[in-house]
Amino acid sequence: MTAPIDLYFWPTPNGWKISIALEEMGLPYTTHLVNIGNGDQFAPEFLAISPNNKMPAIADPDGPDGTPISIFESGAILQYLARKTGQFYGETERDRIAVDQWLMWQMGGLGPMAGQAHHFLKYAPAMDPPNDLPYAKDRYRAETARLYGVMDRQLANHEFLAGDFFSIADIACWGWASLWEGQEQSLDDKPRLARWLDTVSARPGVQRGRALHAELRSDFRKDRSGHGHLFKR
Repeated sequence: MTAPIDLYFWPTPNGWKISIALEEMGLPYTTHLVNIGNGDQFAPEFLAISPNNKMPAIADPDGPDGTPISIFESGAILQYLARKTGQFYGETERDRIAVDQWLMWQMGGLGPMAGQAHHFLKYAPAMDPPNDLPYAKDRYRAETARLYGVMDRQLANHEFLAGDFFSIADIACWGWASLWEGQEQSLDDKPRLARWLDTVSARPGVQRGRALHAELRSDFRKDRSGHGHLFKR
């Protein structure tokens, strides 16, 4: 029997990437909560696994050559799990190149830009003192809209982002894209993106991964106690 993977997790779009991947791949795992509002990400034992003090991270007791390994950065974790299981990475080298392109696009574009949109549209105005910055709000709202336009055009010719197969690129993008309303976006002019969101959202593995400890998600606009940890410089 495969030994469970240790998942260091909090229910955020980045955390969902890995909980969804583990559910979709049928891998056993044990969840270790990293409460980012309480500052658990700065604990020495977590920094030993994730030196950039970000979750998610994993520890796999059955790593390469049968020896344990720990991995941080969600994109690297997705690539590792896809190689480990032979799932959601396509069938050919061209497929894998396409998957990597869209995975890197998410890591370098959609995730950071949508994250900044959330910060400046929702959290910064609720800080003490408030930081309601029209330029930043407009900048990240517009850039997130541009990126969703890129997705919509890609999905005009493909069922999924890397082609006609579900991949870790879709897993990486779905969590952020599913929160489009909080980023003050519209899907009215992006019908292919709306179709993709519905398709991915209907997958049982996605639903299970998204539901993992969903009750712990909080609105940091109302609960300011975690701001010092979340926005620590």
